[in-house]
Amino acid sequence: MAGTTQIKPVTSLALFASPDVVDPTLQSFLQDASARLCQWFGEATERGPLPADISLPSVRPDKRGLPFAALLDELQVVMEGAYQPLHPGALAHLDPPPLTASIAADLICSGLNNNLLAEELSPSLSRLEREICRWFADTLGLPSGSGGVAASGGSLSNLMALVAARNIAGLRDDSMAVVVASEDSHVSLLKAIRVMGLMDDALELIPTDDQGMMLLDLLRDRLDLLKENGRKCFAVVGTAGTTARGAVDPLVELREICSKQGIWLHVDAAIGGVFALSEQTSQLVNGIAKADSITLNPQKVLGIPKTSSLLLVADLSHLSNTFSTGLPYMEPAWSESHGGELGLQGSKPAEVLKLWLGLRQLGEEGINDLLVSAINRRCFLNAKLDASSFNILGGPLHLITFTPKNIDQKKSLLWSATTREALLNQKFMLSRHSYKGKYYLKAVLGNPNTKSIHLENLAKILNDSLQKKS
Repeated sequence: MAGTTQIKPVTSLALFASPDVVDPTLQSFLQDASARLCQWFGEATERGPLPADISLPSVRPDKRGLPFAALLDELQVVMEGAYQPLHPGALAHLDPPPLTASIAADLICSGLNNNLLAEELSPSLSRLEREICRWFADTLGLPSGSGGVAASGGSLSNLMALVAARNIAGLRDDSMAVVVASEDSHVSLLKAIRVMGLMDDALELIPTDDQGMMLLDLLRDRLDLLKENGRKCFAVVGTAGTTARGAVDPLVELREICSKQGIWLHVDAAIGGVFALSEQTSQLVNGIAKADSITLNPQKVLGIPKTSSLLLVADLSHLSNTFSTGLPYMEPAWSESHGGELGLQGSKPAEVLKLWLGLRQLGEEGINDLLVSAINRRCFLNAKLDASSFNILGGPLHLITFTPKNIDQKKSLLWSATTREALLNQKFMLSRHSYKGKYYLKAVLGNPNTKSIHLENLAKILNDSLQKKS
């Protein structure tokens, strides 16, 4: 027809799934990609946690798109250079192997491509997110009316919690407002302060005791001093699982202090919060249910693929009151608020799908087994290390941090670097960090593939390193 523009068809095969029939080419491509991933998993032990070499294919698109076979080959090159969390010696960070059901759910999430911004863009998945947040809140013991929202990482969850706390305190326009946390709190709090436009000294850090817990008397003194100086504290942050050593602040006492002074209590439980899901481990984070808000990261221990973080609040209306702006380009929510009205994120993938399916795969017994075994591995390694020669720092969770006794910062730097290299040569990967003036090695015992024999070998290498030091 004259005056009309012909739409040219895309010539490359299977750029998008067919809406009419099952596409055998796409199905084969996904099967081949899955086979390569399974092969990569199956070779984990012989490879080691870190790759021997890192190579990358071209990042620039060619003039013509690549066929499936070439795409898989290039994908393989990237996989060969990836960190391998399945290896039994992968003990450096809070990155356990992914649950098999969650891997499948992540694929389905990408295929569905629903958007949790609004219910009409994710009908079942928006409801699923609300329900799983309620389940977490109920299981942790939060009151009626609690709930939460999923977020892409604990840093965002912490930021949203502090934004909500500031809003509820009526201090949105007060750039002099203050947050108080322990000196071992996560760096995301400092980022949050900067993002919120507060003063450079808006994050007040309280020293910790020899167990890594916030000193309560110093907290009380600091809050009194802030009042005297006309500075308003809108949140105290307790940490349930510090990054340095897995310490847990005295949450019950923090609740009492905050209640007396009318201050929001946020608990950054990105590391330790999941331990509240089991009766056998819940006492490790006693008092967490008394918080006004909680950051919790199932990705840290339960094997949910990244990212998987939740912000839970005792009163769900605080989130909508803080973040709701109205979505004039969307139909009204069918039940409660749209997902995009409960937090900072607008468009958001349905990451809750891999959390939900992973938990369904585990069941209550599987969740308990993961948590208890992680604690048992930490206790086992702790017992195998030479306590007379190591300064061993820890907490009630699954982290352990250590450095030789009676050495200065310079010697601790040398020991930690040379020992880490020796461990990597034996396919053990521990992290190295500076803590209170010395360098330490840290083992995170959340990897279910790590067995007693691995920990015995690890302890032997570490204990032998002390002989080399002397």
